[in-house]
Amino acid sequence: MYVLKPGIKRDPERRWKLPDRIFFGHGACAMLAGAYLAEPPLSGFRAERIVPDGGDPGNHIYVTDGDIAFDYHGYSVRGRLLDHHRKGWSRLHPGWDCAIETIDFDLLSTAELNRRKMLGPDQYLRDPVARARRFIDRIDHAAAADRAVRLLAGGPA
Repeated sequence: MYVLKPGIKRDPERRWKLPDRIFFGHGACAMLAGAYLAEPPLSGFRAERIVPDGGDPGNHIYVTDGDIAFDYHGYSVRGRLLDHHRKGWSRLHPGWDCAIETIDFDLLSTAELNRRKMLGPDQYLRDPVARARRFIDRIDHAAAADRAVRLLAGGPA
């Protein structure tokens, strides 16, 4: 699991310069999920949020059809994504736990995100939705989702 150097998330310039996977994995996950759902490359996906207990760090938003998930890693088996996330944060914060919530708000609404202590699209140095769209457009979604489905079924990736 990648850990950001102190101060990066509070510095818009340094945050924007992060590689895409780190940018979307450390604070801009709502932008990636919101862009995905605004123009879904695959149908049947909804957003879910990992909400850490007790105010601990580790909030994360991804999209899922219930079996496979998409986030900054690309497509993966939903259960594996959750296990990976839990394992990484538990290593840093012993006793770390979380709840999984279905998203019932607009992921590209600054007001809705701010209410949940997340940045909205107009609070980044540049346009994170356009950046998310470029990230999404680089992926062969059918092939990547098919690999995740094969893993889910116990076959080779």
